[in-house]
Amino acid sequence: MSERIKVVVTGAAGQIAYSLIPRLVDGRTFGNKIVDLCLVEIPQVVDKLEGLVMELE
Repeated sequence: MSERIKVVVTGAAGQIAYSLIPRLVDGRTFGNKIVDLCLVEIPQVVDKLEGLVMELE
């Protein structure tokens, strides 16, 4: 089984995170590891964050 790494992204619904998150999970950053993402955001933009989660799934 692959090694796991936990990554916490604050401001996860922002434009920088939108560009960063796919790179964190596609193997370019951490290699062949399972990445557990913890996406942190303020309540006012959680709906936007849910859209990003759907894209990642």
